Amino acid sequence: MSTGRRFRQGLIASSAAAMGIAVTVGAGAWQMTRAEEKQRRQEQLEALRREAPVTVPASTVAEGDLMYRRVRVVGAFAHEHTVYLDNRIRRGVPGFEIVTPFRIDSSERFVAVNRGWIAGTPRRDTLPAVTTAAGQVTLEGTVVPAQRVYQFEHAGPEGNVWLSFSVDRMRQESDLDLQPFLVQQETALDDGLERAWERPDAGRDKHLAYAFQWFAMAFAILVTYVVLGFRRPASAHGQT
Repeated sequence: MSTGRRFRQGLIASSAAAMGIAVTVGAGAWQMTRAEEKQRRQEQLEALRREAPVTVPASTVAEGDLMYRRVRVVGAFAHEHTVYLDNRIRRGVPGFEIVTPFRIDSSERFVAVNRGWIAGTPRRDTLPAVTTAAGQVTLEGTVVPAQRVYQFEHAGPEGNVWLSFSVDRMRQESDLDLQPFLVQQETALDDGLERAWERPDAGRDKHLAYAFQWFAMAFAILVTYVVLGFRRPASAHGQT
């Protein structure tokens, strides 16, 4: 009498496995669709970076109108309203990112400019000295979301050292009329600040990773179902 393994799975186990595989494959396919959408978005972001800079006007601009576009603005820094964004780490070194309002030429409208990064000092109660260009300056940079860039705890500012940044906070603290976005400065100035910015990321890789996890789960369910389905017939137990 044959004692070989035979595939045996009941209706409940088969239904559960089929449902599990259907759900996980569906979730993986949805993540792949999202990855394709994010890829198209990434291509749009890269195309915006290749376009010529747009001049930031003195008139009010909606936040989304210039988002992720390269811009040019002429004016002067209001250095007395500079803030230090704390706990910005680069290459393992703690430091600050420096944000200063920039008055748009021939107007009373300002735009917040993230000028770059500087290492902190050995003493927490001593801020690093930052040189600010005086007089009229022409800057180029990229518009980024003011609210999403720095997501830290919602504590209020302590003097000019802030844990997070928002345009509304700078408006309230400085009483300046600010455009509703932040510009990451790319123009080189002799101010001792580093300006190696990460490019905007639409998030494609995250969805690809999720898709892989879902497809791997579907494969694991299938393998488990097949392996557990091959069992020796009951009559074969105990035979030699």
